[in-house]
Amino acid sequence: MKQADGLMKNIASPTTVWMSHGDQVADLSKDFEILASTPSCPYAAVKHRSRDFWGVQFHPEVTHTPCGEDILRNFLQQACGCTGTWAMADFLEREVERVRAQVGTDRVICGLSGGVDSAVAAALIARAVHKQLTCIFVDNGLLRKNERELVESAFRNHFDAELRVVDASEAFLSDLKGIEDPQEKRKRIGHRFIEVFKQAAAEVGPGVKFLAQGTLYPDRIESGQSHAGTAANIKLHHNVGGLPEDLGFELVEPLRDLFKDEVRRLGEVMGLPPTLVWRHPFPGPGLAVRIIGDITRERLALLRECDHILLEEIQAANLYRGTSQVFAVLLPIRSVGVMGDGRTYDSVVGIRAVETTDFMTADFCRLPWDVLARVSSRIVNEVRGVSRVVYDVTTKPPATIEWE
Repeated sequence: MKQADGLMKNIASPTTVWMSHGDQVADLSKDFEILASTPSCPYAAVKHRSRDFWGVQFHPEVTHTPCGEDILRNFLQQACGCTGTWAMADFLEREVERVRAQVGTDRVICGLSGGVDSAVAAALIARAVHKQLTCIFVDNGLLRKNERELVESAFRNHFDAELRVVDASEAFLSDLKGIEDPQEKRKRIGHRFIEVFKQAAAEVGPGVKFLAQGTLYPDRIESGQSHAGTAANIKLHHNVGGLPEDLGFELVEPLRDLFKDEVRRLGEVMGLPPTLVWRHPFPGPGLAVRIIGDITRERLALLRECDHILLEEIQAANLYRGTSQVFAVLLPIRSVGVMGDGRTYDSVVGIRAVETTDFMTADFCRLPWDVLARVSSRIVNEVRGVSRVVYDVTTKPPATIEWE
């Protein structure tokens, strides 16, 4: 590795990077010089000899490239001459003005989920248009334990906007009956979500033209909506996929260019409480994508209890802020067990815990064995119908964070 160049300034040699060998530059023009290489990738980083043009064959933007942030900083400051004086407060001011110009005097409804994305989006839009915003929390029957009560309490204590709660659980669960395909689940949930919002908008009154969502940049990339338009469609959900053409609303997405860590910083700039800002993400389709197979009230109740125990133990061990996302998954298999003097044949629950900054890539958490042991013991002994607990040790990629 050549460290003299601006791109590689102060980067250790050798260093570890995340690299895909699915495609590779086979030949290099004499106009380029090699800055870094590996035994199997001779042109890992290059620079044009006379022009301000650099190229890398690896991924500096992902968590698995420890020096990636330094390389990107070098590119911006050393190569491009940027000063690094931009702050999140600048984004807030610009986005408030953009939302205000987009909405004008019309009304906005915002889907509040209780997660950090929708909370920050709602807070920003409320700052921009004030009483023109009505937040709607939809109880879809796929929520975590006590989720509805927690959302109502947090919202009413920290937001100066109207909140309406809609219980549509019967409709969502009816739509999902007998559906096992994960993408079909997401599509049905997305369609029902929009139908519920249309009805809620009509009840809010005339002048509702906009639907606000906490869509992030990774959502757009993984739904095939990147700037280049070349991203693969990895997931569909109600934020960015499966929406009907006759939506009836114009979307307001103030966070669409941000990553999760930036959304948290924005929430802090706006003064939102840490309990909201640092809450682990929860998917729009809820527990539907954490139950592999058919969705029933009984399976939902079982998973809620398992997930509640898991998060209790993670928080008790002071690991919540040190992990990015932790949750339980109900698997479509049963396993033999022994309870008391009898043989059981019950469900298997998977535990997923990851650490990441951008949620585009993630590594599994090395949770302490004693914590995992307590989680497993409590779930098997306290949740009737579970005979075995397993731990997911797969990175993203190749796996996604959610199981479906």
